[in-house]
Amino acid sequence: MLLKHDVLSGIEAGRIGAVYRKWDVARVKAGSNLRTAVGMVEVVSVDAVDPVELTREDAAEGGFESVPDLVASAGDRGGTLFRIRLRRVGPDPRVILRATIPDEAGLMEIDRRLQRLDSMGKHGPWTQETLFLIAEHPGVRAEDLAASVGREKMPFKLDVRKLKEMGLTESLLTGYRLSPRGEAVLRHLA
Repeated sequence: MLLKHDVLSGIEAGRIGAVYRKWDVARVKAGSNLRTAVGMVEVVSVDAVDPVELTREDAAEGGFESVPDLVASAGDRGGTLFRIRLRRVGPDPRVILRATIPDEAGLMEIDRRLQRLDSMGKHGPWTQETLFLIAEHPGVRAEDLAASVGREKMPFKLDVRKLKEMGLTESLLTGYRLSPRGEAVLRHLA
């Protein structure tokens, strides 16, 4: 579930406690966590609601002045209106991981994981090439990075996400950069 920056800011500040979506079936589950730009956000509850029964308090909880504005924000991807109550539960663990410089044993484990990713890739070894590419071109659009190595944008982005999960890269408003952890790994690989 995508949440706009202003909604995330409202959740982080405690001004917004719920979002509304029109879906045929609920697409998130209570108890699940979402990684967002403001950290981890928990899905507290997911309930189908009748738009006619919504109040000004519901609108305010969603960050709106009126019920019609709230309902209009829910989109049109289905016929059922769902209220998704959310709360920020803490920082994204990848933020801490990105700043953690691994010791020699940690570097060896990361190297094994990278080799495993390379062996499972559909286009041959890619991890080191991608790390070097991001290091040499921070802030460059994924589409341009992918094209520079003859790859499609979406598979390239999926691969970068695998590196991000390991704390090696971080997303910028445009493109990526290596984290301190990623820089240490790159020095180890060089």
